[in-house]
Amino acid sequence: MAIFSMVLSLLCGVSFFLFGMSLMGDGLKSVAGNKLEAFLYKMTNTPLKGVALGTGVTSVIQSSSATTVMVIGFVNSGMMKLKQAIGIIMGANIGTSITGWILCLSYIQGSGGIASILSTATISAVVAVIGIMLRMVCKRSVYRNIGNIMLGFAILMNGMQMMSGAVSPLRESPVFIDMLTMFSNPIAGILVGIAFTAVLQSASATVGVLQALSVTGILTFASAFPIVLGIGVGAACPVLISAVGANKNGKRTALVYLLNDLFGLILWSIVFYTLNAFIHFGFLDMIMTPVSIAFLNTIFRVATVVVLFPFISKLEKLVCYLVKDSAEELEDEADFDLLEERLLNYPALAIGQCHRAMNGMAKKLRKNVNRAMNLLNDYQQDKYDKVQRKEDLIDKYESRLGEYLIQLTKREMNTAQTRQTSLYLHTINDFERIGDHASYIAHMSNEMHDNHTNFSQTAWDELNVVMDAVREEINVTCNAFMNDDREAAQRVAPLGVVITRLCDELKMRHAERLSQGKCGLEEGTVFSDILNSFGRIASHCASAMTALMKIGEETTDIHIHNSRIYPTDSLEYYTYFKEYRQKYDIGTEVEHKLSMEPEEVE
Repeated sequence: MAIFSMVLSLLCGVSFFLFGMSLMGDGLKSVAGNKLEAFLYKMTNTPLKGVALGTGVTSVIQSSSATTVMVIGFVNSGMMKLKQAIGIIMGANIGTSITGWILCLSYIQGSGGIASILSTATISAVVAVIGIMLRMVCKRSVYRNIGNIMLGFAILMNGMQMMSGAVSPLRESPVFIDMLTMFSNPIAGILVGIAFTAVLQSASATVGVLQALSVTGILTFASAFPIVLGIGVGAACPVLISAVGANKNGKRTALVYLLNDLFGLILWSIVFYTLNAFIHFGFLDMIMTPVSIAFLNTIFRVATVVVLFPFISKLEKLVCYLVKDSAEELEDEADFDLLEERLLNYPALAIGQCHRAMNGMAKKLRKNVNRAMNLLNDYQQDKYDKVQRKEDLIDKYESRLGEYLIQLTKREMNTAQTRQTSLYLHTINDFERIGDHASYIAHMSNEMHDNHTNFSQTAWDELNVVMDAVREEINVTCNAFMNDDREAAQRVAPLGVVITRLCDELKMRHAERLSQGKCGLEEGTVFSDILNSFGRIASHCASAMTALMKIGEETTDIHIHNSRIYPTDSLEYYTYFKEYRQKYDIGTEVEHKLSMEPEEVE
């Protein structure tokens, strides 16, 4: 029964410790707002700054895992490069050791004078009282968050005291002494450190438990050292879990965290125990204290970073080798390599590179629109996921091309080059918006699949006619841009008008079916939303082709006033309009047809 009570008290102390650390960290992040994130991806232009920043931020939020997960998000979104992330992660490994030093405060004791004022009980009580007053009395969120920080600190300190009190009787237990002796075996100690930290998901918590065990007065250096070596590897578990849904660079970032600690474990265990075999260190039987454990943890982490720091580029190559890019991903990234900053001084070459990169954007956009429409007739979860991944890639194209073109506008260019650059900015915006609507169509397909929403056969037949028209428009638009084909571009506006009229007519027909009870209200709303997306895709296609036509004009006006490429009363416009109106005429009876396009079609 005594053992059960002791274990329960220890677990209660660990719970208080973890909750206090979480509350304190969340409060600190709330007070800082988005400043921590801003520092992380703006102030890491050199590896040394990255290490310093990672150390500082982790010292504040009290969690290397939280810092690394944040960095994985930045790398995953493309805001930060992998090389920048490596420095921050190294710094995070140092910063997490600061918690051990904070915990040393919980072991300050005294019976009188200044010692009693600085005792854990006094400090915790004062901080807790101030914290709860700020939390309950103050209206401003910043003061309430400061109150959370102080309450978190007080709970953390009390948790440490509970852990220490729970294990204190173990100093007289022969079984416990034998168990700690077992930890002197390096392999057993390392495995215990890894397993315990993986369960607690916090290196700081494991160090805290180790410091609590040290108050028994029987924890030696030989037992503590291998556990400290294993702590870092165990802390990588939550980081690896957080990278499950990330892209390749996000997974590489998580792997850096693991490799950093794994390298430290292997290196220092080999070095230490090899030297000990010859020298026989006399301090192995030294009794550890909370301060000496904090010191050991810090020295181990700093020494690992010092050794690894010169090999950041090698570490980057290693994780890229371990997590390889697929042929498709290499192709995606190849377009961004075209946007070479050195070419900005040569506008003609830079504009040419932009066009080549935009061609890649157009190809992926065309495939994604067709892929999204395929989902309406044949929903597949993996295809839906692919649409969303490619939408993120299209957004990345718009961001990278936009930044590059804006930099180009600051260079000295002639009138034609300035005109072309401005119209390219307009075009990538249209392409990105088309991608958004493709993503929305895929989302609607997902909702229909999950909710078992279906249309009448007549509605499906009508919808497939419009899909065929949209497929032709997106294919003509992208081909015209890639081939700089202004004659083909003239077809897009009249086809867009036909699509818009078709969408309006189909909405009227669906409203009639709704009034007759042939279709439900929910189906009618979904049907209308899909048609709206088709109409907007048509509008942006026409707008992009307007920009293409204006590039060849000599007028100084580069504004896109409307989606008409040339006057609607022209013979060409009427000819194309008549052709498409006949081709996509719905009539009274619609022939049953399934609109699908193989993904491999370019």
